[in-house]
Amino acid sequence: MDDDYGLIADTVQDSISALAMAVDELAGPVQQAAASIVATLLREGKVMACGNGVDAGLSHLFCSALLAGLERDRPSLPAIALAADGASLSGIAHEQGIEEIWARQVRALGQPGDTLVCFSSGPAADSLLRAIAAAQERNVTVVLLSNAVEASLPAILRDTDIRIACAAARRPRVIELHTVVIHLLCELIDRSLFGNYNGN
Repeated sequence: MDDDYGLIADTVQDSISALAMAVDELAGPVQQAAASIVATLLREGKVMACGNGVDAGLSHLFCSALLAGLERDRPSLPAIALAADGASLSGIAHEQGIEEIWARQVRALGQPGDTLVCFSSGPAADSLLRAIAAAQERNVTVVLLSNAVEASLPAILRDTDIRIACAAARRPRVIELHTVVIHLLCELIDRSLFGNYNGN
């Protein structure tokens, strides 16, 4: 049990340290991404989100918060988690290959002025590279939440795209930082669009 307590304490301290060290690096890109998403929504565009494995779960969390609201009642915002449709995912993977699961949806659903949010807490995947390329073909802005060491995804971003790089030595800490970024984005988006709206 003492060993368990030590592990728990070390992990919590590691999380606290990662968060504290990330503030200065994240503040600017998070503000930029929130402003870009707000601009998309104000011109009646939509937000799409994707990621593989646990990052797909983060895309669900983000889109759920936009659609349902995170802390308060307010109008729903148009957001699509591309991982949500299992039948389409399996169909695309079977017919076109697993690398096309996001790109094919972006080409079909993305309109100029929309935003695609890509989550990549680990090594880059071909499916995300193709998703970003498809978004650029459709003139869709890309917001990339990545770790700080991955180079292949940031390398293909345009000047108008935004990268939020979360620096942490271990992937669980990156995922935790991405979760905090999601909550920050939602809070900034809500404040920009709805101010002190209380549902009345």
